[in-house]
Amino acid sequence: MSIFADLARRLPARVDLLPPEVRETLPAWRATADEEDPTATVKLFLPGTCWTWYIVEFDGEDTCFGLVAGQFTESGYFSLGEIETARTPRLGIPAERDQHFTPTPLSVLRRLHGQLGYADEH
Repeated sequence: MSIFADLARRLPARVDLLPPEVRETLPAWRATADEEDPTATVKLFLPGTCWTWYIVEFDGEDTCFGLVAGQFTESGYFSLGEIETARTPRLGIPAERDQHFTPTPLSVLRRLHGQLGYADEH
């Protein structure tokens, strides 16, 4: 077993990706539903993989609305709890929050990830 895999096993089973001071900044559930191009304010990612989650809204408990970029890029709902327990396949590295992310409109993020913009319904 590699030293990295051993270290990864010692990590907590769940990481807190949205501490209270970050949760307070997120728009309430359905607050951006009427916006043509809502803005993602938080970026989560799984290091060393293609998986990135951009949060636009948060229900205050577990469900987020935003953009998911992985094998495909799409807008939709995702579980914060699932991301907090996700690990990379080989080394077991947990997801992280990009502390230097600048709030960005979803249209810009879609272009960044190579997807043409379309009207989302949520």
